[in-house]
Amino acid sequence: MKAEIITIGDEILIGQVIDTNSAFLATELNKLGIAVVQITSVSDKKDSISGALDGASTRAQLVLITGGLGPTSDDITKKTLADYFNTTLVINEQALEQIRLLLQPRGLAINDLNIKQAELPANSEMLINRSGTAQGMWFVKNNIQFISLPGVPYEMKGIFMDEIVPRLRQRFQLPAMKHITVLTHGVSESAMAKIIYNWESALPDNMKLAYLPSPGLLRLRLTGTAPKDMNTLSATMDEEMHKLKLLIAPHIYGYDEDTLEKVVGDLLIKNKLTVAVAESCTGGTIGSMITSVPGSSSYFKGGVIAYSNEIKTLMLNVNQNSLLRFGAVSREVCEEMATGVRNYFSTDMAVAVSGIAGPAGGSPEKPVGTTWIAVAGNNRVVSDVFKLGEHRGRNIQKAAVSALFMLMKEIEQMT
Repeated sequence: MKAEIITIGDEILIGQVIDTNSAFLATELNKLGIAVVQITSVSDKKDSISGALDGASTRAQLVLITGGLGPTSDDITKKTLADYFNTTLVINEQALEQIRLLLQPRGLAINDLNIKQAELPANSEMLINRSGTAQGMWFVKNNIQFISLPGVPYEMKGIFMDEIVPRLRQRFQLPAMKHITVLTHGVSESAMAKIIYNWESALPDNMKLAYLPSPGLLRLRLTGTAPKDMNTLSATMDEEMHKLKLLIAPHIYGYDEDTLEKVVGDLLIKNKLTVAVAESCTGGTIGSMITSVPGSSSYFKGGVIAYSNEIKTLMLNVNQNSLLRFGAVSREVCEEMATGVRNYFSTDMAVAVSGIAGPAGGSPEKPVGTTWIAVAGNNRVVSDVFKLGEHRGRNIQKAAVSALFMLMKEIEQMT
């Protein structure tokens, strides 16, 4: 089964609201084995909505629509759907009762606008909204399923999970579909494609690989489909994943919903280690990533944003001669920063970063993007230099990611 998602609202088209509904629906439909072939956003105009429905009818067997079901005059979706499906709006007693049940505990009486929301197209199947007053609607036309949902995300999600998923499972024979995402660092998209070319070329016909790059990271998503048997599909995909791991194991840091900061945190907890950070060009990004993980207070003691040389010497005990002789962006200074912050916070591990984020500040010897990263542990300090590029924002993100990856590898080496 193929699906299309249509989001309705001028607020989306002008960038005032980000369309998170489509991302949620696409994710959940994929879990059901339903492939989303297109996502469309249209304005709050009858012709735009009808045109989108006509177009979706040529591509998909399931069409999900979100938005435009509110009680105000600019919410025209319900009336447009009634016209599109050649019917009229009538008071739906079940919808009216559902609205009463929602409002009564709040001490609110039903008003004219609420009654108007209880009007549904006569030939639609009502989908109960337990979190709001706009009910969902299910239509069938020419064997195509059309489902209309409110645009409020938590209301839409509740109707989808409670009302739509059970009906889809009951009414249609859905295929087995599975995704496995491998999370990697340190290899560009083009370089990775060369490394795994033979493996990717030999994948079974029912499997497809997608490359999903972001600054400093690359996700490889393997998608498999089968008519019914999830067990056989899972076993075959596990075999393919084993082959892939043999090729790229040193670059893998996690799978599926893992994050690098969570993986590092789990390693620190497992090995009963603490960590501190000394950041220059990343300006606190590494510390922010680490502390985004719940429970990070058990292993993260703190950090120093040593943006100036004065702070490097006063707080981190960096030798002033090192700064004069080698410069702030150097192996020597970065290693001293790592050792200094480790001593300052009395931690087991420490990470330090010093680089030229850009767009200015580079030189022929040290162009923009040159970044040193050091990791200090109980027995040694390791460091490496990275040439990250010319875009300031991406350089900061890449440096932070590379620093956490180096920390992860050093902990693994120690243990």
